[in-house]
Order: sequence, then structure tokens, then C-alpha cells
Amino acid sequence: MNLLIKNAMIVDGTGAPAYRGTVGVKDGKIHLNQMLEDAQVIDGEGLYVAPGFIDAHSHGDGIYGTDYGQLCKTSQGITTEICGQCGFSFYPVAPETLGQLQQFLTLFTNEFSDEMDQWTSFSAYKKYMETVPLTCNTAILTGHGTLRVAVMGNENRKPTEEELERMKAMLKEAMDNGSIGLSTGLIYPPGSFSHIDEIVELAKVIAPYDGIYASHMRNESGDVVESVKEALEVGRRAGVRVQISHHKALGKDNWGLSKETLRLVSEAIASGQNVTIDQYPYEACMTHFNVLIPPKYFDGGMDCLLERLRDPQIREQMKQEMMAKDGGFDSYYRNCGGWDGVFISVLPKTPKYEGMFVTEAAERMGKDPFEAYFDLVLENRAEGSGIYFSIGEEDLCRIISDPNTVVGTDGLCKAMDEKGHPRAWGTFPRAINYFHKEKKLMSLEEIIRKMTSLPAERLNLTSKGIIAEGMDADLVIFDYEKLHDRASYQNSNQVTDGIEYVVVNGEIVYKDLKLTGVYPGKLILREK
Repeated sequence: MNLLIKNAMIVDGTGAPAYRGTVGVKDGKIHLNQMLEDAQVIDGEGLYVAPGFIDAHSHGDGIYGTDYGQLCKTSQGITTEICGQCGFSFYPVAPETLGQLQQFLTLFTNEFSDEMDQWTSFSAYKKYMETVPLTCNTAILTGHGTLRVAVMGNENRKPTEEELERMKAMLKEAMDNGSIGLSTGLIYPPGSFSHIDEIVELAKVIAPYDGIYASHMRNESGDVVESVKEALEVGRRAGVRVQISHHKALGKDNWGLSKETLRLVSEAIASGQNVTIDQYPYEACMTHFNVLIPPKYFDGGMDCLLERLRDPQIREQMKQEMMAKDGGFDSYYRNCGGWDGVFISVLPKTPKYEGMFVTEAAERMGKDPFEAYFDLVLENRAEGSGIYFSIGEEDLCRIISDPNTVVGTDGLCKAMDEKGHPRAWGTFPRAINYFHKEKKLMSLEEIIRKMTSLPAERLNLTSKGIIAEGMDADLVIFDYEKLHDRASYQNSNQVTDGIEYVVVNGEIVYKDLKLTGVYPGKLILREK
């Protein structure tokens, strides 16, 4: 299909001022100043056209091919996702630890493919991906946590030399076949059990490929400065590009620490390192409901955790460590200022408590909040997710204003009728509305640059992110005045107002607030 978008205001993604013009699309590529024959004409009068948004931090790999998985991203203008984040990827699989891996990945999906035991390598996973209908383009990182589960299960120890070599070989196979880098989730067991030397050795594997090291750091609260130093040290010692995932300073006591973390990033860049930050525009984060429990209690896997939760004495130990000012881990309980800041998003076995803060659920249960929380984790077999109100507005604004920050959803959506975080549906329009329209921190052109050409440059997506001759025809057409992110904490799964069309590889995948039923999205492999 040829397209001709006429009379629109063009925001080309470079940060240059918007201008009125025409954008042509032919054979999946952008053509400017050409009157294409036999083209479908879109009258852009009163509308803006921009490069398709690049979700620099996506967990869409858990829901590939589902209608809700496509809709949540496409409806906000996203045309490319970077998946395999936070140490979680769906490959490589070791059949003997498949059950442990699926427990590890329950945050991202309610169902697992019958083919999953065959995904023992990236090349095998790639063959599967080529059969999945996609509205978005997708590039994939290899998860450190997944590598550890495949080789070591959930054991809390250093890998042996042989085990480390096996992880390195798996990672090399992935890079040889098109993975774009390595991700870590150093808050999540078993990634949290690793030492920096292990991570550096793995990161060295991706260096010859110009791979990306993306890290959900070891701590995002009181030790966030030290965690940034660790991420930068990995990049420096391994000689790789660094991406600091969903950067924030959790907990009121730690608000303002972004001044120091951004200074460290600036210094690292001045010394020659390549460092990028991604961020979502919300004051609450979301992850496993079990994340409040100190990581050491996960040693041996989820079944071991559940057994420990049955012991009243161990529960009391957990409680004291969760409340301690310096418990030696990233305490989400303290970050939220207590149970009033912990919002229950999804509990598969006890859905009647979804949409409540833990204090409300505890009152309904007639229990102390700690006991209520432990009981809910136990009854739900450690599955489920929570939303944690712990991020300061000044840090949000400071981080997005840094020249090295791009936008990413970190979004999870496992079903249309499931409560989640609004970031899965509203991140990109909210970034425009919040940072540009409301806070007036930057121009429309600059916030769109942080969604398009800047992530494309940092992630080596050389044919994306700019409206220019010969670039990939990934486009979003929107009504600036009507642009409104409707997704909320109580009603997360809501499409955005004002997104009129989304085009991926030259085909219209979204219009009239719904998917069109075409799937031109491609698996993006690392350029060799």
C-alpha cells in the first residue's frame, strides 16, 4: 500500500521545529516531496505526524501475538519495542529447569507456549518469533536471570567456572543470531545472587557485537547512587554501552538523589562511555507482589519461599528486615512509607482484593497488615503484582530533562480484564501531556525526539526514529489538542484519545481507536 499524508504538521523526530508538509509512504519506506500514484490519501489537516514511538524498555515479549498485547502498545503510538528487559527473557530454556523459569516469568504472562521447552537457544526462539503476528517491530535482549535459571536454577551462590562458561556460550549464541545485548534484574532472585565480576564476564561477551548492557539495578532507593556506579563500572570494565533501566529514586527519604546519579552519568559520558537512561512518567512503579520480601528468602526457588512463609518465626524475621532502615536490600515497604503506599494490582487466587491498598485488604481480612500480606503471597503461591507509590515528582522532571534520557513503558498487560499499571497503555501520550503540556519542561519537538531519534541512535536502530527520505515508514498521526491518556491506576487498560493512525512498515495497523488486523511488525536482529 502507498500512503500520502497531506496538510499535516510534521515533527520529524530530530528536535527541529515542526513544519507543514506531506509525507509519502511507498514499499514500507518514507518519501518526501513526492506525489505518489495510487496512494491512499490521509488528510492531515489539524493533525501532527511523527516517527513511530520507540519503547526503549518493554516487557511485551510475555504477550506476543495477543490482541491486548498489541493494542496496549500500538494504541499509544508505539511502533518498535525493546524486549527481554530486567534479566527476564523467554530463552534460553533448559528443559530440566523449565518449571523454575516459568515461575520466574509469571509476572509477564498468564500462559506459556507448548513450544517453550524447545527454546533452548536464541535461534530456536527466533524461529518461533517469525510465526507470531506482530503490529510492532521488536528487538530482544538476553536476560541474565534466565541464563542463571537455565544453568544454575535458583541457587544463591557464585557460578562455578564451568557454569559461567555455559552462560557465556548461551549468550554468545544469542548475540551471533541477532540478540541486541544483555539485561540484568539485580533486585530479582536469582539475578540478585550475582556478584559484579560475574556480570562483567558476561558483558564482555556482548562487547565485540557492540551490544547493550541494560540493567534494572541492584537498588533504586537508598543505595541508588552506588547502584549507578556499579552499572557504569560494568560498562567500563566490559567495554559496552550501558542503559540504566526505568531510572528513579524510590522512597521519600531518597528523593533528590537523582542529582548525584545524573552527575555520575554525565561524568561517565565525558570520559568516553556510552550511557542511556530510560524512564516512564509516573509516580508509582509496578512489579511482583512478592518483591517486598527480602531476596535471601527466595533461595531455592518459590516453593522454598512458600515453605518459609508457613513458619511464624521466619515471618517475624521478614517483618523486622522489611521495616529496618538498612536491611541490606531494596525495601519496597519502606520506599512506599508503609502499607498505605502498596496497591494490589493482580492476585490470581484472591482477586477480590485487587484494586485495594494492603491496609484496606488487611481491614477486610481482619488481620495485621504484615500478616495479611504474607497470607496473600502464600495463598497466591507468590504470583501477582503490586503498584508502589514511591517516586518524587521533582526526580521525574529532573531525569526526563537530562539529555541522555529516553522514554520507556516498562509496561505489563496480561489480559484485557486485568488491572495493571497505566504505563502499559498511556506512557507515551502521558509524557507529552505531563512533561510538555503541563510542566512545560520542553517543546513538543524535544519530547518526541526522546521517543524517536534519540532511542534509535542509542539502540542502533539506524533506519528508524526520523521522518526522512528512505527511512522505515513507522509513523504516528495524532490530534495534539485531543491527545489524552485515559489509562489510570483504577482503570489501567484504556486506549488514548487523539491517536488517529499508527503506521508500521508502511501499513496502517491502528485507526478509529482499534487495530486494523494487519501485522507488518518485524523481529529486528542486531546488525552484523
